[in-house]
Amino acid sequence: MDETFLAVPPAVVAAAFAPPSTWRELWPDLTLDVYLDRGTQGLRWTVGGALVGTMEVWLEPVLDGTLLHYFLRADLPGEPSPKRVRQEVRRRQLAAKGVSLGLKATLEAGRPPGVAPALP
Repeated sequence: MDETFLAVPPAVVAAAFAPPSTWRELWPDLTLDVYLDRGTQGLRWTVGGALVGTMEVWLEPVLDGTLLHYFLRADLPGEPSPKRVRQEVRRRQLAAKGVSLGLKATLEAGRPPGVAPALP
């Protein structure tokens, strides 16, 4: 699970997650199938491949931006050791924050903290 504020509207964040090619880039070891497209509120997928379960990106409008919530509810296939599970959980946590902060840097395009968005 991860939460990150992005100073852009939910529609902008939703567009960044929309292409399936983006999913393959962000999560190359997972097979994702959308089971619920919530538009500007995000996506929900079933997960296969290296993990089995579900994943969700929920986009919550907050102030002049979006709170990006990321949930991965999945297990390693087979019967992994407790150590392997802990390692995988930590690896996925760091990867999730990398996705969020990468999107933040790209989508905010250098907008300084505390500065209102440019009006169209």
